[in-house]
Amino acid sequence: MNTIEGIFFDLDGTLLNTAEDFVVTVNQMLDDYKQQPMPAEHIRRNVSAGSRTLMKMAFSLTDGEMLEQRRNEFLSLYNQHIQDQERSSSAQLYPGIKELISAIEERDIIWGVITNKPRAYAEKLLEQQDLLKRTATLLCPDDANLPKPHPESLLRACQQTRCAPEKSIYIGDHIRDIQAGKAAGMITVAAHYGYIADTDDPTQWSADLNINNISEFHHWLNRTDWAIAPRE
Repeated sequence: MNTIEGIFFDLDGTLLNTAEDFVVTVNQMLDDYKQQPMPAEHIRRNVSAGSRTLMKMAFSLTDGEMLEQRRNEFLSLYNQHIQDQERSSSAQLYPGIKELISAIEERDIIWGVITNKPRAYAEKLLEQQDLLKRTATLLCPDDANLPKPHPESLLRACQQTRCAPEKSIYIGDHIRDIQAGKAAGMITVAAHYGYIADTDDPTQWSADLNINNISEFHHWLNRTDWAIAPRE
């Protein structure tokens, strides 16, 4: 068995529940354009698909200049929202995350965040949770040429922290997280508690571990004595 060297998290829908920020921003845009709001649950389930997907759904758009215009408007409005400490208080750590991170740190295991969210937004959210200075690395699209599901950002995180990929874990709530983790040679964990679209079945993503809440992951780590079996 190999002692775990690093545990890396996706951000939205894995480490932080940021869905309400997206619900408010999308529906504020729709209101500005005199359109009907989208059901909050529909937005929540598609947060991990990214801002382009949200704009496609909200405005019935396909790829093109108008989509990019709406996406840029969304990102600007979203940025205004999360920069406001009072309004962005809806972004919260998932239950069990605080205890898990404390346990990781007590064992001197590296932990970090690898996300497709732009750095300016990711840093602000982590700062609001007093986690920015505690994480060993934060990898965003600004830091990689290719976003997930390409493994570039995951491999770069391992390189920065001197963690062997085969002795590291990546946990996320979207199929691209699992694809990126597998391509990087890491142990993968599918977070079923995250933003799973109605059409998705995370049990079919071929993750090494499937969890319904973060406590299940913490219990699994304790059962395995914080070690993972070498790949054959």
